[in-house]
Amino acid sequence: MDSRLNSFLQRADSVLERLEPLLPATRVDLDWGKVIAARWQREGRSGYLQPLRVSLDLQLSDLVGVDAQCAQLARNTQQFVNGLPANHALLWGARGTGKSSLVRALLAEHADRGLRLIEIERDHLADLPRVVEALAGLPQRFVLFCDDLSFESGEGDYRVLKSVLDGSLERAPDNVLLYATSNRRHLVPEKESDNEHWQMVDGELHPNEAVEDKIALSDRFGLWISFYPFTQEHFLAVVRHWIGVLAQQAGLQWQWNHDLEILAIRWALGRGNRNGRCAYQFARSWVGQQLLEVAP
Repeated sequence: MDSRLNSFLQRADSVLERLEPLLPATRVDLDWGKVIAARWQREGRSGYLQPLRVSLDLQLSDLVGVDAQCAQLARNTQQFVNGLPANHALLWGARGTGKSSLVRALLAEHADRGLRLIEIERDHLADLPRVVEALAGLPQRFVLFCDDLSFESGEGDYRVLKSVLDGSLERAPDNVLLYATSNRRHLVPEKESDNEHWQMVDGELHPNEAVEDKIALSDRFGLWISFYPFTQEHFLAVVRHWIGVLAQQAGLQWQWNHDLEILAIRWALGRGNRNGRCAYQFARSWVGQQLLEVAP
């Protein structure tokens, strides 16, 4: 009898282990005094906030060569944290140039003063009213962060989002701001035909109104901050910064020279881009190789 019971229990445990990954994540009552960041999780017709573990080691000083952009968003965020009027912000431009990193660096800068970050995906922005309602009246200041917000040709979602943003953001409590990043200034593709105001485009009798409809979504953001592709000098400056940071953490002695500069340029050429992400990846690769060579 005991052996049959033990066998049954073992089989039950095995079934539960296989089912557990398929079960919904456990909901946790958030203590915003301890939780710094969360992500909105869609569940059925509703959703909930799932706490995130975030690292606060990224500093504003790590964002090399984007001083003007840092100053703009830092000033807006400082106003927000101080309880002063501030604008929703759209950070747009080339990929890998520090848009998302700037938002996370500002979280690290102001987390001890009550700034909190909530990530929300583009496809879940229709839930924005629920999220905003859940944050009203709390003492912390919340940045709702939507990374890579954009729409492709033919997608009608941007019209739905436009109305949601109008309703949610205009009535949002003072402790909520929306920061979004995008590779497109107006969030939707812009065509050469959009400028042909004197012609009928795709049967559109008033093409200028169609263009206005397309760009109206980005107008919901009071602050636009532009990020541009790196020059070679900018790229190399970021490489030097990250090698210095990583080498110092590892206690590695190093020196910048022409050969190292050539290696960094070849790395960027091999990947077809020259940006902050690429610079950081090269720095990690090079510092790791140096540490491997000196390892006993």
